[in-house]
Amino acid sequence: MTFVKIKEEISVADATLVAVSKTHPVQKIQTVYDLGHRDFGENKVQELMEKVGDLPDDIRWHMIGHLQSNKVKYLAPFVHLIHSLDRLSLAKEINKEGRKADRVISVLLQIKIAKEDTKFGLDPESIEGFMEKLNNRKYDFIKICGVMGMATFTNDEEQIRSEFLKLEDVFRFVKDKYFQDDPVFNIKSYGMSADYKIALDTGSNMVRVGSLIFGDRNY
Repeated sequence: MTFVKIKEEISVADATLVAVSKTHPVQKIQTVYDLGHRDFGENKVQELMEKVGDLPDDIRWHMIGHLQSNKVKYLAPFVHLIHSLDRLSLAKEINKEGRKADRVISVLLQIKIAKEDTKFGLDPESIEGFMEKLNNRKYDFIKICGVMGMATFTNDEEQIRSEFLKLEDVFRFVKDKYFQDDPVFNIKSYGMSADYKIALDTGSNMVRVGSLIFGDRNY
């Protein structure tokens, strides 16, 4: 399937496509950019910083990988959306660097829905406690815009569907309890190359697709 067909399919579902360009050279990113695409995702700060200066300024960069607190300062001046807020110490650092950069930084709460120890994220059962602690602090330079999650790497489509529906439940709980009157809290970022169709079917409105667009990764 070509990039154009993938984008059309996702657009029909009224979802945003984040083209995940990790490990791929700037020439490939530029090719997709020239087709009119603007949302690109990277999972390592160092790799993103190596690319950003060689690509157009109007790209909306998404940081989709686990984020170390000491790397936030590099992203703060320009990152469009951080998908991986998963701890209070990271929230504190994002807010601090947002203040320095004089811009409010948009983030997603990363929720651990996969049954894999290698996946990061907040326990769905602890999300209320996390939000209460977050609300007890004054973070004027963070804007929480939704949730993100990754399903277990498996061929069991029912398990994937069940995990995505769990994330839907978390989104709805947080929306109703903390952001009921805030239209900005509206992003449900889940679904990748192997499972984005299931994700769209279960309510995702932002999918992160890499290998279907750019080909196999070059490690």
